[in-house]
Amino acid sequence: MIRKSPRNPAIDGDAVVREALRTMDASNRRRFLKHSLTLGGLSLLTGCAIVDDASVETALLKVSRFNDKVQAWLFDPTLLAPTYPDSMITRPFPFNAYYSEDEIRQVDADNYRLEVTGMVADRHAWTLSELRALPQTDQVTRHICVEGWSAIGKWGGVTFSRFLARVGADTSARYVGFKCADDYYTSIDMPTALHPQTQLTLSYDGKPLPPRYGFPMKLRMPTKLGYKNPKHIQAIFVTNTYPGGFWEDQGYNWFGGS
Repeated sequence: MIRKSPRNPAIDGDAVVREALRTMDASNRRRFLKHSLTLGGLSLLTGCAIVDDASVETALLKVSRFNDKVQAWLFDPTLLAPTYPDSMITRPFPFNAYYSEDEIRQVDADNYRLEVTGMVADRHAWTLSELRALPQTDQVTRHICVEGWSAIGKWGGVTFSRFLARVGADTSARYVGFKCADDYYTSIDMPTALHPQTQLTLSYDGKPLPPRYGFPMKLRMPTKLGYKNPKHIQAIFVTNTYPGGFWEDQGYNWFGGS
């Protein structure tokens, strides 16, 4: 534990570090930990013995998981992200993925089935027409990327909490995981899944969701950073076992709050 400096008794070192880590994006947080903390300081902060690159990574992961817990504690499931008028929509809305635009996955609408498994009562596979027949809502919200840019888009689809109720999901479970046609995967906490703005998105700006934005369906969460919003979703599962994620397993924060 970092102790208060005797020369600055009013400064709580633990609180300063926690606040700094909370406000940084994932890449900057990792850079800060690697280059601004001494190995001794990192060892003191995490309780890990710092002897080689592997132990540094272990310590960084421990700090990242601590930050996840802090963000989860701070998360208010009733607090709404800002919404905007259509006049503020970013046109064109940027494409963003871990691959280039010429590698966008093409999903056949007629053969598409959404797999729903885990701690749910109804495990039938959903067709695209079934999903579109559910009550739809629109939101104009800001997408915030961990790389430092943001854009405003208009998203339409099914409120995720309503879908989870429809399939009889056990909302006492800890996680909801997603697997995608582009081999991406991620997971979220149940309070975020039940947030009123978390949406199974089927349309963009009043039209069917185009492939570059995640056809046939993506998850839209204005309370999370962009990498937590999976596209081309093929499977959803409810679980108490930590599922990880594509970027999270490479060191990004799992909670990923914006």
